[in-house]
Amino acid sequence: MNTKAPATTRRAQILSEAARLFAERGFHGVGVDEIGAAVGISGPGLYRHFPGKDAMLAELLVGISERLLAAGRHRVAEASGDELLDALISGHIDFALDDRPLIVLHDRELDRLREEDRKLVRQLQRQYVELWVTAVREVHPALDEASARTTVHAVFGLLNSTPHLSPRASLPGRDQTAALLHRLARGAFEAAAG
Repeated sequence: MNTKAPATTRRAQILSEAARLFAERGFHGVGVDEIGAAVGISGPGLYRHFPGKDAMLAELLVGISERLLAAGRHRVAEASGDELLDALISGHIDFALDDRPLIVLHDRELDRLREEDRKLVRQLQRQYVELWVTAVREVHPALDEASARTTVHAVFGLLNSTPHLSPRASLPGRDQTAALLHRLARGAFEAAAG
């Protein structure tokens, strides 16, 4: 019986644990041995999957930017008007609540990426923002482009702040938190539109 995990599953497992550990202790506070131990392989065994920690960080940060953009494009293709804006908000809320380590990692470690990877992340993020700006202006046509873009960034700041809430804070359950965040995001766009 083969108990060895497929390479793609093992890579995903490694990346998930690396994201968690990097978010908890910082990129330089985690060694390959710790990442390996978290997934049940030796530290040097990680080199069969990644050339090093830098490659893991790049794959995590470029990967999440690619996934957000792809999901946003899918939502744009599937909905329009208020439904589109609600779909974009819901998708980003899912990211903010379910991929907390990646948000923390992005906030703390983006500058550690090689220049070409950092540029790629920024390029993907700009495209993602533009999807939102277009959707916001479709729902609120009187809102000028600069105001729409500013509001989109403000909403991202609101949603992406959720991983930074104190673990001791008495928060509602996931569904209630998602609903609250959705109302706050919609409220920000409505307030911007006046």
